[in-house]
Amino acid sequence: MSGAGEVAEPTTAEPTTAAPITIFGPDFPFAYDEWIAHPAGLGEVPADALGAEVAVIGAGMAGMVAAYELMRMGLRPVVYEPDRIGGRLRSEPFVPGEPEVAELGGMRFPISSSAFFGYVNRFGLRSAPFPNPLTEAAGSTVIDIGGETFYARTLDDLPPVYREISDAWDAALERIAGYTGLQQAIRERDTIELKRRWNALVADWDDRSFYDFLATSTEFGSLSFRHRELFGQVGFGTGGWDSDFANSMLEILRVVLTNCDTDQHLIVGGAEQVPRALWADAPQQITHWPVGTSLSSLHHGAPRAGVRSLRRLGPNRIEVTDRWGDSRVFGAVIATCQAWLLSTEIECDEALFSQDLWMALDRTRYMQSSKTFVMVDRPFWTDRDPRTGRDVLSMTLTDRLTRGTYLFDNGPDRPGVICLSYSWMSDALKMLPHPVERRVSLALSALRKIYPDLDIAEHIVGRPITVSWEDDPNFLGAFKGALPGHYRYNTRMYGHFHDQHLLPEQERGIFIAGDDVSFTPAWVEGAVQTGLNAVWGVMTHFGGRCHPDNPGPGDRYAELGPIDIGG
Repeated sequence: MSGAGEVAEPTTAEPTTAAPITIFGPDFPFAYDEWIAHPAGLGEVPADALGAEVAVIGAGMAGMVAAYELMRMGLRPVVYEPDRIGGRLRSEPFVPGEPEVAELGGMRFPISSSAFFGYVNRFGLRSAPFPNPLTEAAGSTVIDIGGETFYARTLDDLPPVYREISDAWDAALERIAGYTGLQQAIRERDTIELKRRWNALVADWDDRSFYDFLATSTEFGSLSFRHRELFGQVGFGTGGWDSDFANSMLEILRVVLTNCDTDQHLIVGGAEQVPRALWADAPQQITHWPVGTSLSSLHHGAPRAGVRSLRRLGPNRIEVTDRWGDSRVFGAVIATCQAWLLSTEIECDEALFSQDLWMALDRTRYMQSSKTFVMVDRPFWTDRDPRTGRDVLSMTLTDRLTRGTYLFDNGPDRPGVICLSYSWMSDALKMLPHPVERRVSLALSALRKIYPDLDIAEHIVGRPITVSWEDDPNFLGAFKGALPGHYRYNTRMYGHFHDQHLLPEQERGIFIAGDDVSFTPAWVEGAVQTGLNAVWGVMTHFGGRCHPDNPGPGDRYAELGPIDIGG
């Protein structure tokens, strides 16, 4: 869901015949894309469990994947959602019924998200290259830093300092992390070699930050502070790498190793279509339920209201009460909401989770994010300035208030969409107090300093749209950003679905999922994978199992799971 793929991405050429890079681990290298595509299916539950109700809290991507696959298995998911289907895949139309949308949450999806794109392709949805900086989809890019403005179509059009930064980043990754060898192991799905290499990095880098990696590396250490400053401003994401400088270096290594920051696509018509397709689809291959059954039909067209409380009544009996006071008892519950909501918005029996797991859930750290969009009469940025021959407006990275400005061309006969500002952390907090009109005004003022001869406002039509995820009580932040030392917390959360029969009885039958539970927060693939983990957990909780030819994540966890670094 984070932005990526800007100036200083790894530049190692990938052979055209090489197997693709996917988000295959590296902490738990299990082939989720193969598991969901296998003709044997994900597994089965005993006959006496068919039709059993399972509460699914949250209708984002993790919740929808879990509910959809449990329904196909013959269980009856009961989805609870306080707002709307989609979670942080939220596509807000400017005009109801028209295709132009503001992608308020996830908007660019790396092709390496192979399980996610398995669902995208299953439902016949289309994707297209995302207009990231210095990509063909963007056309042109303007970098405006420290009052200097540069126009470019490729990295080579920029001053040499940017090539120096890119080369230093590639060299540091190779020397410190063994980047090429790790990626080759991911391509070949060589779990033994991948775990050997990655586990050594976990031990070395769990307690160290991204900025530590840069400041202590030979490659960047020989360069000036200005190099690190520029790298932080424009090197990664909508606001550059600097919003991630405090994060664990392990998190950054996962991003680059699994190509999360390269070859990203948008979902044509809006990413919210994917969870909505899971809600509406009536799969042909389904157990117990008649053909034609969908999640929507099981819910009479609408999910239950948001959850107010979770309470243990006894073995295999968890009471879920919604915000209107309706209480139901379930044999299993999947909680896909942001972890903090289990402490702030939902009254939970403390005994539902161990104190170690509560520590991990509560210590999860969420990053702030703000976006402001406008619709314009046409994609006027394709006009050329007759004096310079350049595009009159370009994808723009800057140290000004807007940080990242993205342009979405829906064709010459359709309105265009501009993400005027996409910012993170302290830059996002600068927008927090302001209504949408003020945010637009601030963004236009910043862009006017970069494009003094262009009147963007004259092209704006309709209403502007904005979001600050930290201001939404159903989210409290955009996504997790793991701090140094958080690997143990992540391991507790991610592995919670596995071997629940070893837990005390009062902790069994509730499963957590979502990208913040995953090792790849901010990326939708993490939501998909942890949703599938919860499916395996619920299936085995009801006495079910996977087909021997298609073992699931829990069947392989002891072999492939994250390294134990003590603690």
